[in-house]
Amino acid sequence: MKKSDFIREFNVNIDMAVEAHEILRGESEDEIPGVRMSKAEFDHAVITTIDIETEQGVQEMGRPQGTYITIDAPDIRQNNYLVHNEISEILAKELVNLMNLNDNSSVLIVGLGNWNATPDALGPQVIDKTLVTRHLFQLSPDELKGKLRNVSAIAPGVLGITGIETAEIIRGLVEHVKPDWVIAIDALAAGSLERIGTSIQICDTGISPGSGVGNRRVGINEETLGCKVVAIGLPTVVNAAIIAHSCLDGLLDELKTSPSLYKLYKGFNSDTLEHILTQALSPYTNNLMVTPKEIDTLIKSAARIIAGALGMCLHPGITREEYQTYLQ
Repeated sequence: MKKSDFIREFNVNIDMAVEAHEILRGESEDEIPGVRMSKAEFDHAVITTIDIETEQGVQEMGRPQGTYITIDAPDIRQNNYLVHNEISEILAKELVNLMNLNDNSSVLIVGLGNWNATPDALGPQVIDKTLVTRHLFQLSPDELKGKLRNVSAIAPGVLGITGIETAEIIRGLVEHVKPDWVIAIDALAAGSLERIGTSIQICDTGISPGSGVGNRRVGINEETLGCKVVAIGLPTVVNAAIIAHSCLDGLLDELKTSPSLYKLYKGFNSDTLEHILTQALSPYTNNLMVTPKEIDTLIKSAARIIAGALGMCLHPGITREEYQTYLQ
């Protein structure tokens, strides 16, 4: 069974644009119409930029027209401050290029997710480490002039905690605070195990909270909020159905290349594979999400990296030492 067919049959959500692109391009062995991809390599990261430029590209990729940037950095797993700082700098530069802020731009940072569930706590943990300055502009505006931008932040929780759609909370804040930009940070669902905790995606199309775990909520984007939105995400879970499919796929590859077992390989068809996967995943089918044991460490590292990048991007007029002075 093709991976694209499997994803459609089992209703598996793929949050990472780069993974959707890899699946489609790998199966067609050709460029995707209306989609442009470029890559850049650094010592500790590989940046893949995917631009969905036409309506045909939107249909092929299954996501809105815009720019999707993925920073693959396996070294996030290392407990190395210098490496993490380099990744923060790379992320900050991509954010600067994507947002094109001016000195007077105001920003609302939203940490999406459930602080009570570790794999979903990325957004709230980033907010804990973020320098907010909106109140400082009212207290000492002369001191901050030319140093800091007007930044506010919130971790609004999830529908199950508040009883309120997250998009409704953010829309109310936007109407009152009137930011030029909203930066939404959320945990994502990966399409492969190796990307958990090691790939950061940023895009200018907004985000649908909970989409990765099949719990799609009202979108947070320019259309719903009335201001520009950038989304930052990091995969923290993978659907168990994807793992099961990879195992079956690997088994079939082995059977296919073995002369003595090729007849057995020919006996499999898509219906048989679908039945095996359904039985193996029952009763959860496509609702079983998997996360590594060390997810708490990965979340803390990623939160520091993203918060550091936000500081570099939004407050380039202050040094790291000054940043610590203003950080509450």
